[in-house]
Amino acid sequence: MIICVYGAASNHIDKKYTDDGYNLGKILGERGHSLVFGAGSEGLMGAVARGFKAAGASVHGVIPKFFEDNGYEAIFYESDKITYTETMAQRKQIMEDECQAFVITPGGIGTFEEFFQVLTLKQLGRHKKAIAIYNSNGYYDELLALLNRAVEKGFINKECAKLTATFNNPLELAEYLEGYSTSDVDWNSLKRN
Repeated sequence: MIICVYGAASNHIDKKYTDDGYNLGKILGERGHSLVFGAGSEGLMGAVARGFKAAGASVHGVIPKFFEDNGYEAIFYESDKITYTETMAQRKQIMEDECQAFVITPGGIGTFEEFFQVLTLKQLGRHKKAIAIYNSNGYYDELLALLNRAVEKGFINKECAKLTATFNNPLELAEYLEGYSTSDVDWNSLKRN
């Protein structure tokens, strides 16, 4: 399975997150999966990619050309394939189209935006791919609490809670992706209040 992983591109984070990212990538790669990601060599992006490569798995990086031109982000040149795009929107579209599942690792604004985009698209029935949140070191606890509160207050349909799954353990996350089924979601009710 081709897995799209979103995550931080910064090295200015605690090493425990990058260690977890590397371990996650290695486990997924050892289980026969490949990676499509934002092509960054630092932070969780780079750590996950190095984990996949250490397992002998295929890695496809997708990045806007202006990132390289302007030095915005160090590129993971060890990728088996690098696709350059003109825009961020094209970057995301390629990753979304190529993958069979999404994994959200700790990250910042870009990762949040990517997560909410694929979650919204799933709610709207534009895809039915698994979305797994890797809650390394409890990073997403507050975000998950916010989403739960939005469900409780009626801002998010309670059926939407079934559109993602959260894991602290990378093996359990891998098993979820491999056994993912859409049968427990009432797809027709997702947009109803």
